[in-house]
Amino acid sequence: MPEQAQKTSGSPTPEVRDFLRRRREQIAQRWADEPLFRSVFTVSRDEAVEAGKSVVDALAQVADAERVEDPDAAGFAAVREQLARMGAARSRAGLSTGQVSTELAALRPPVENLLLSDLQGASADHTRASVTVLNVLMGTLRVVVMQTALSEGQSLIDRQRLQLLEVATPVIKLWDGIVAVPLIGTLDSARSQVVMETLLETIVEQQARHAILDITGVPAVDSLVAQHLMKTVAAARLMGAECIVSGIRPAIAQTMVHLGLDLGNVVTRASLADALGYVLHQLGVGIVTPGPNGAVPR
Repeated sequence: MPEQAQKTSGSPTPEVRDFLRRRREQIAQRWADEPLFRSVFTVSRDEAVEAGKSVVDALAQVADAERVEDPDAAGFAAVREQLARMGAARSRAGLSTGQVSTELAALRPPVENLLLSDLQGASADHTRASVTVLNVLMGTLRVVVMQTALSEGQSLIDRQRLQLLEVATPVIKLWDGIVAVPLIGTLDSARSQVVMETLLETIVEQQARHAILDITGVPAVDSLVAQHLMKTVAAARLMGAECIVSGIRPAIAQTMVHLGLDLGNVVTRASLADALGYVLHQLGVGIVTPGPNGAVPR
């Protein structure tokens, strides 16, 4: 009879810790065949086994600190990144949060069966207490994985949102030394900040002397966004570029007037074409249009 099975008193947590360390290899081998590990670690089964051992070591460390109910226990730190990759991989495979949780729950029975095997001959109370500790520990592991996966998912959403903002805010080179930002859709503070950063970076890269902010496609702006636009104009000026705002709608013009924004130093034009014409004139470039008797200067 195993020595640990004869113990029927004292806290079961240290015994669960010892069990995890003693049965580390067997637990990892059984986990390697579970869907969560088998579908994530596809290079080789040995890879899945090693990953399982890391998780068992983390659980043993948490049990050693007697923090089996604490998802923030230091023992989880070493495998938190690994657990996040596992949860994210299953999510990318199309599994819902509930399905990932179910796969995590499937890790408990193999460990519990091994523990019950070691506890043969122990009292019912001791067995029940030890299994309870193990179940709490495995439940905490599920919490850690789900928390980490959700955090990683939110980080991914934030990165994708920023990428979409950048894609939706292109800076176009119209001429040597002339760039334009055609804005379409609703402007909020986050997108306004991206506009400023992208425009300033392009001014430096293109050594632009003139920048056109065209807001023809913007239906409305609030006070904060209007102030962002004015700050963008001022920042471009500090970078050595003149910033022209074109396409201001009547409603937006009224908003700016009601806000008391000083537009005295801001060059505005009715359309992007007018703004481009103004800049070309500033550069001494003439514009001609074809006519029946030849080109006609504009």
